[in-house]
Amino acid sequence: MASFASVSQSQLGRRRRELRRSRRVKFFQRCWQTVAVSCLAGGLIWVSTRPGWVIYKPEQVEIEGNQFLSAQTVRSLLPLDYPQSLMRLQPQAIAEKLESAPPIAQATVTRHLLPAGLTVRVKERYPVALSQLAAVGDAVANAKAVQETTDAPAVAPKPAPAAPTKAEEVSNLGVLDKSGWWTPLKSYTSLDRTLPLPTLKVIGNPDVYRNEWPSLYQELSRSPVKVSEIDWQDPANLILKTELGTVHLGPYSSKFAAQLSALDKMRQLPKHPRYSQIAYINLKNPQSPAIKMQQANVPEQTKAP
Repeated sequence: MASFASVSQSQLGRRRRELRRSRRVKFFQRCWQTVAVSCLAGGLIWVSTRPGWVIYKPEQVEIEGNQFLSAQTVRSLLPLDYPQSLMRLQPQAIAEKLESAPPIAQATVTRHLLPAGLTVRVKERYPVALSQLAAVGDAVANAKAVQETTDAPAVAPKPAPAAPTKAEEVSNLGVLDKSGWWTPLKSYTSLDRTLPLPTLKVIGNPDVYRNEWPSLYQELSRSPVKVSEIDWQDPANLILKTELGTVHLGPYSSKFAAQLSALDKMRQLPKHPRYSQIAYINLKNPQSPAIKMQQANVPEQTKAP
């Protein structure tokens, strides 16, 4: 029994010494880890302030993906003050700031250390049409057009609405991209006055036709017939101004592609001897196109310009 007890005591003593040694080793390991992390953090801070990792001028920002916006215009949108340490930049915040600009749909920002600089890749919103909001007076007139033809008692005519001021006309102008995104024209041109403007014009409230616009524009871009203006003020009658004349289509529908195809087959129409007397082309039924002639009994001076 005595021998067994002595052996047990010696084993216990050895284990205690091993535990104390293990604790000391772990303590020194933690100390070294703390010192190493502190040195690494301090080293990064020191290196980040070195001239080699600092952006001094806009030319150190490389712009990619831009098609119609110049690199200089994109750089002007960056929320950067020079000189700027690369390690203190927040790429996500810079990208979000860029995406808040009307012509930028998407942006990604990455930084590179050798050489020091930024790479900014953008996806632009390319404007495909000018947009003009319908005037209030026109909207009221369209809404009451049916009432004016009823047998209601005659009333004194109301004065015509005042012509919009130049400021109001500017505020009613915007640009559309192919997805239906709309922005005021002033916001678009304020970035760069040399930006090209689209030749296609759309008249009407974008909220009314936004859902149909992507499919309409896709079909329109495929059509060989040149269209200069789309009048969408009356959703019940879409009106196009084309190289062949004014075209009435009725409400926008799945027949739009067939209507454009029927219009393309009428390219000989300008050679018709009475072409100048055509008021508009009726393509509400693309299978049976019709021509609306100007009223013969209307004096020349009273005809609409």
